[in-house]
Amino acid sequence: MAIEQGIWKLASGASEAPQKLRPMGLADESKLEEQIMQDVSILNRDWLLIGRQVRTGFDKLIDLLALDANGNVIIIELKRDKTPRDVVAQAIDYASWVVTLADYQLIDIYQAFAERYHRPYPTLEDAFDAKFGVPLDDVTLNDSHQMVVVATRLDASSERIINYLNDHAQLSINAMFFSAFEDGGNHYLSRAWMIDPDEPPQPAARKAQKAPWNGEFYASFGDDRPWELARRSGFIAGGGAHWYSKTLNLLSEGARVWVNIPRIGYVGVAEVTGERVRADEFMVETADGLQRLKVWVSSRYGTADECGTTKEEVG
Repeated sequence: MAIEQGIWKLASGASEAPQKLRPMGLADESKLEEQIMQDVSILNRDWLLIGRQVRTGFDKLIDLLALDANGNVIIIELKRDKTPRDVVAQAIDYASWVVTLADYQLIDIYQAFAERYHRPYPTLEDAFDAKFGVPLDDVTLNDSHQMVVVATRLDASSERIINYLNDHAQLSINAMFFSAFEDGGNHYLSRAWMIDPDEPPQPAARKAQKAPWNGEFYASFGDDRPWELARRSGFIAGGGAHWYSKTLNLLSEGARVWVNIPRIGYVGVAEVTGERVRADEFMVETADGLQRLKVWVSSRYGTADECGTTKEEVG
């Protein structure tokens, strides 16, 4: 069922007829995207934007990503010049990548977004707390996700597909329609949901149930933490925000930690031999004798925040 939106200006006198405002086309949906960047409540006041033009693992770009107060991910795709069916298929394709995202990846997505677009809060922890008044640690990130297609109109076939996916395929997908109007040089924007978002929700798209934990840990070393130095000096590290380093508290003596380098793969496994300490208290053996790790790393590679002592098994 096609959705048509209209706005009428009510007359001040009882005998005057209401005047329908002149509709305008949204010729450039990137302008709509800019308005959403300024105020996400145009879509939903209970969402937090965390990404724009987010590159997926298969080299496509998601228009916008957001979180709700429960940590669920919202994939927002503008129709632009895509056919109605294509934009629905594309949103589902993006969802197949979003469902694989770990907590740290969403945190990294927000950090890149905040830096590029000069957001008021530099970390996802700060932004989430400021938006919802809830610490990020208290929610489960990406436990489920939903898709929203933003368009001026969809054809009847696409509407049937969206309804079918909600009713029978247990996918949470909706469409939001925008219309622009003009009155005496003033411009207005109206919106309408295809499926009322206040209705009892359909089963949301959820991650597959996790297998039982095997008792082993995982660490990722990127360019800011050189693996060769860590392997040689016997430590793993976490830093950049509390979210990254807090899991070091879970480690106990004898625990095994597998180390992965993005785009390379697993490079080793280590055994924990000591308690977590701050990087500026961790000592390493150098050609000049024992030195504090933070001083050594700062001069050679860049800093690490906190470290756990390990011994190498495979490297």
